[in-house]
Amino acid sequence: MTIMQWFIFFLIIQVIHFLGTWKLYVKAGKKAWEAAIPVYNAVVLMDIINRPRWWVILLFIPIVNLLMFPILWIETIRSFGKNTRFDTTLVLITLGFYIYYVNYFTDVEHIKNRSLKPRSVLGDWVSSIAFAIIAATLVHTYVMRPFTIPTSSLEKSLLIGDFLFVSKFHYGARTPMTPLALPMVHDSMPSISIPFTGLKTPSFVSHFKKPQLPYFRLPGLQKIKRNEIVVFNWPADSLKWMWNDNSGKFTYKPIDKKTNYVKRCVAIAGDSLQIIDGDIYINGKLSIMPDRAKPQYNYIVDTDGKQLNTRSLRQRYNVREGYIDNNGKYVLNLTDEEVELVRKNPLVKSATKQIEPSGTFNKKIFPHNEQYPWSSDNFGPIYIPEKGATVELNSKSIPFYEHLIREYENNDLTIDNNNIYINGKIATNYTFKQDYYWMMGDNRQNSLDARSYGFTPFDHVIGKPVFIWFSWETNGKGLKEKIRWERLFTTVHGSGKPVSYFFYFIGAIAVYFIYRFIKKRRA
Repeated sequence: MTIMQWFIFFLIIQVIHFLGTWKLYVKAGKKAWEAAIPVYNAVVLMDIINRPRWWVILLFIPIVNLLMFPILWIETIRSFGKNTRFDTTLVLITLGFYIYYVNYFTDVEHIKNRSLKPRSVLGDWVSSIAFAIIAATLVHTYVMRPFTIPTSSLEKSLLIGDFLFVSKFHYGARTPMTPLALPMVHDSMPSISIPFTGLKTPSFVSHFKKPQLPYFRLPGLQKIKRNEIVVFNWPADSLKWMWNDNSGKFTYKPIDKKTNYVKRCVAIAGDSLQIIDGDIYINGKLSIMPDRAKPQYNYIVDTDGKQLNTRSLRQRYNVREGYIDNNGKYVLNLTDEEVELVRKNPLVKSATKQIEPSGTFNKKIFPHNEQYPWSSDNFGPIYIPEKGATVELNSKSIPFYEHLIREYENNDLTIDNNNIYINGKIATNYTFKQDYYWMMGDNRQNSLDARSYGFTPFDHVIGKPVFIWFSWETNGKGLKEKIRWERLFTTVHGSGKPVSYFFYFIGAIAVYFIYRFIKKRRA
């Protein structure tokens, strides 16, 4: 849905509202024309139903407004004496059009100072739950949302089992783009599968890319910085394009319903990136990672057949992943600091970093083109597109930008006899409409990241993880080992060893309850 289509839809809603309520406005002592003026009609309606005017704001917040509409339908008919459960049911199942019947075919009177107190315990519960959902949806969508680390791609920087709070306002909250969706549920219904398929039941209604709201993002506090950890919607949310997989696993998902991913943004819009023997170079210079970043690689550890104590490795060297290869040698996933400690073990003869050379085409490596026989450890150079920047289009550059121009920038792109056509016109260059980023995992050789799927558009960015509020070690024994106490209430970014603020939090809660207790006793 474009901005113009959205505006037309808004006007249609206004016409529907006017036709269905203008007589009720008159019966409430208002003018008929007051039901026709956008926004002002909502302010007047709040006076009619005896509700605060700040509710009008909620009507213009995407997703939240869909939750508010049923409440307003019920409040409207109740303001004219339609209080029975039958009336409430009718207005809900007719999507508000029961108000037309009340408006044209009933002789109702406006109850000016009606009681707003629910008539039953059930009504009180429903009212409380409805506004709790609205408040939670508002916070979840526009301020802060929880996120769980599901994979080891950022292992040792962020751990599997870390529970994060992700800020929406740092980069600017993105308004929802899929209007017909359950609040606070992502792409599928929890624990509900489609019979005989094994597929999860979608939590949204969106076929053939409609209905969709236009992309819009509120102003942010900052831009994405190089080497920050970012949560985003995975651009390649299918195997159809990324690996030329035609197995039928492709399903369309709107941008805001694509799988949530968390990676480190190692290159920002306008950068030139190259990976040489596992090291990242930005604009020709070696990229210096933050001190909390823990880049790690696979090392072949030769012990001459002697067995290492794997539990000791986990405890002393923080080693979490490893196996024994066909030659009887250990393959361990280590940081540069950890490998130096492992080398000091008297049983270890050598520890050699596994580096995959370039020169052999791998269809799993972006841009999935035989002209670029790169590997995950020797990759590039590649330009990261910046909004407003123009690149030349030819047989050499089109593998990088074809998918981007067609899917992320919504153009019709075709190639015929080496001629490139964009929206029906031959094109020799292209100017980008938005910024792009290069997202990679710190667990460099065990991460499905940009080296496989390419660029991440800014419209796919969700937010910035700021806080670890809980951390759970599945393989631990007992609560002492299962709960990573030292990670509770620690910040994600910053320098130096993370500090837990958990006990400060517990102390603050204790002080609050003591204060409430003393205040109650004095009263």
